[in-house]
Amino acid sequence: MSAEIDPSLRTYLAPLEDAVAELANTWRPDDPAYRADVYPQTMTSLSYSYFAYFHATPEHPDWAPLWNPVYTLQPNPDDIYLYSPIRGDLTYRVSGNRGTVHILSFTTQTFMSGMVDDISLIGGHNEIDDKDLVFAPNGDFEVIFSAERPTGHTGNWARIDPRAGGMMVRYRSYDWETEVDPTLSIECLDPVPPKPRLTPDEILARITEMAKFPARKTRSYYRMQNGVKARVGFNVFEPIRMKGALAKQVYWPACFQLDDGEALIIETDLPERRPYWNIQLNDPYFNALEYVYRLSSTNGHFAKVSSDGRFRAVIALEDPGVPNWLDPAGYKEGGIYGRWFDCDSEPLPTIKRVKLAELRDQLPADTPVVTPAERAEELRRRIRACQRRRRW
Repeated sequence: MSAEIDPSLRTYLAPLEDAVAELANTWRPDDPAYRADVYPQTMTSLSYSYFAYFHATPEHPDWAPLWNPVYTLQPNPDDIYLYSPIRGDLTYRVSGNRGTVHILSFTTQTFMSGMVDDISLIGGHNEIDDKDLVFAPNGDFEVIFSAERPTGHTGNWARIDPRAGGMMVRYRSYDWETEVDPTLSIECLDPVPPKPRLTPDEILARITEMAKFPARKTRSYYRMQNGVKARVGFNVFEPIRMKGALAKQVYWPACFQLDDGEALIIETDLPERRPYWNIQLNDPYFNALEYVYRLSSTNGHFAKVSSDGRFRAVIALEDPGVPNWLDPAGYKEGGIYGRWFDCDSEPLPTIKRVKLAELRDQLPADTPVVTPAERAEELRRRIRACQRRRRW
């Protein structure tokens, strides 16, 4: 053993303060409510980092929860995310049953965000989804992941970059109430020794990396959200295609802002071919807003389309009594993220800020009224459906 173990764990957790220091890069660094929000945000990322650094190894892979409202920053409410460390020079088999989710996808890359100081080092992306795989009639399947296709292998195969360090899985659901999530295993096919006991040096090094994770993650996500605000301001959408990951997906983020007695009307054409699309609200720090007990998101299954074929949603602090209410959960400013996945066009929505009392004058005359009883039932169904998915 080369390291002397400090009797205080706080010594190794000191980098957590770097995450709190990122308060300076929020929209309101002197607002005590902002400071209070940044504290639990730091804890969510720290709680996930245990999985990242202690749960599994590339030689002994295993699925761990990735982005969700308990563990770290923005998740897509429609997605369940899993992660396992891998190595680009090893061969892996993922097998199980596809379930009935709308989309099942796999992404491999060098690092996950939060694991390196320099996000430009994150690369080596390779992706496949269920359209690229062959399944048995009952949904069973297996796929080999490796840098080169194994000699003689004729089944499902996916390339991983020789520098690969992690695999991410998305279970993307449209109808939360009826779709069944996949069941998956991952195993390394190369000869490896038994999973070892960690040395004291290894434990201390991993704890130190855990403590660095929240600041790294926060810097990356604040940069993304602040970039949108700097380029287009509030209540304007900006189309973005991420480099590498989810090549089929175009995002349309915005930073929203409204006040008491106001509403924001989001309006857009819809692509003719739209395998998947959604919209969600985030807080000012890029965390998904409460989406189990709040109607803070919708997707192409749940959304109600107007009689003219356009989609309209309304952000308001109180229930406006119309379809597609996006509840900002008490926040008067924050982020919006929409997604067009593999669509044949990429329309850019608009946002109109109006008085809540004049909302119906700004909507089509045949916009239905959603009664309090109907809204309560909508929320009850959402709560049940979301709780029945395994989010961690």
